[in-house]
Amino acid sequence: MTIAAIDQGTTSTRALRLDDKGARIMHAVKHTVCYPRPGWVEQDAEELLRNILACLAAAAPVDAIGLANQGESCLAWDALSGAPLCPVIVWQDNRTSAWLEGLREAAPEVMARAGLPLDAYFPAAKFAWILREIPQARAALAAGRLRLGTTDAFFLDRLTGTFATDVTTASRTSLMNIATGQWDAELCRIFGVPPHALPQIRDSAGAFGTYNGVPVRASLVDQQAALFGHGCRAPGDAKITFGTGAFALAVTGASIIRAPGQGLLPTVAWSRAGQMHYALEGGVYDAGAAVDWGMRLGLYASVAELDSFQAPPAISRRLAFVPALSGLACPHWDRSAAALWVGMGADTTKRDMAQALLEGIALRTAEVVRAMDALVPLTRISVDGGLTRSAYFIRFLANVLQREILLPAFDELTAFGCAALAADGEVARPGGVRTVTPDVADVAGWHETFTGAVRRAKGWR
Repeated sequence: MTIAAIDQGTTSTRALRLDDKGARIMHAVKHTVCYPRPGWVEQDAEELLRNILACLAAAAPVDAIGLANQGESCLAWDALSGAPLCPVIVWQDNRTSAWLEGLREAAPEVMARAGLPLDAYFPAAKFAWILREIPQARAALAAGRLRLGTTDAFFLDRLTGTFATDVTTASRTSLMNIATGQWDAELCRIFGVPPHALPQIRDSAGAFGTYNGVPVRASLVDQQAALFGHGCRAPGDAKITFGTGAFALAVTGASIIRAPGQGLLPTVAWSRAGQMHYALEGGVYDAGAAVDWGMRLGLYASVAELDSFQAPPAISRRLAFVPALSGLACPHWDRSAAALWVGMGADTTKRDMAQALLEGIALRTAEVVRAMDALVPLTRISVDGGLTRSAYFIRFLANVLQREILLPAFDELTAFGCAALAADGEVARPGGVRTVTPDVADVAGWHETFTGAVRRAKGWR
């Protein structure tokens, strides 16, 4: 069987072809990310769809298709014409933060049912904003033509005529009951979202219609696809993907682990044949996004400059950077936090600031992993994503985690995991795995310095 897996990410869309010759990227294209107002992040749904079509054409001919999506990015569109009624509101967008303050009394109920905190990250509040602020959406609702969904549901509707999402993506909306795997009437009432405008929830591996006669056999969130692609199957198996953000997931099997005090979130890892597998998730909003921002500031001309540094770690010199450009996610959940450097002096150079920026991403990731390890003893941690190509970053990460980490040679694991699910079976991952071990024993002072910096970043905005 030949599979085309589409990894539709925050900054690019990629097509992986999996066949008897192995797995390889056939096409990749970047798309526009717009910031129309402070805190707002948008994309053009039609541009994303065009890029998907170009990727599918580059991978053809194939026997089946899989689609990995951004997770929490969402929009509204017309059921009859298929036309978007608003831009895609990207997962990083925080326009609904102030509105959510009025729902604080409902926070325990949302946490109990959805397993998620009240945060602008999740689509439920975005859907409510669309219904309040977009006249075309209200008109479509009145005419019985409104569709609300995450980007996967829009793509599937336009590609195959199937208005559906999968259980992993639905679990990220704040509208799905984490235990039943169905839309929850009380959650829809709390957020003011009409359930009939939402897509049908299906298994991650299954039937999602056909595109040009080719069946779409898998659809799920990109982070969950990466978890599957890393070969994580048993409780305690974990992966961290360093893309626009950094997201850690650990398999918990059939168990839903709730950890509101630790800031970690239960989520669905994947579902096949009606059987749901769960995971524990913790995220850092800004990883690759922070690296791109540092380049725009002129700290370095290319990411290749982040591969090595001659100076000792910046954090050991009490220079710290908190990558809270979009606020702090797990375990803090503080959208009012701001990015900042702490410990700069007259002798601080751009090179020092770049080093601290890279280290700050690893130190934030370590906060997530420590919280996770306390609840689900982690048996192994596998990593992927653009930042793992930096030798300095991957070594520093092993040191702050104080444990071995696994670095697969083949790093397109989001697309590969999606393809493996679409193939409806275990598929051997190409390439080998390198083990990176710590080479610094005492890092307690690093964590203490960084914790102090995070305290300063909170509530800054």
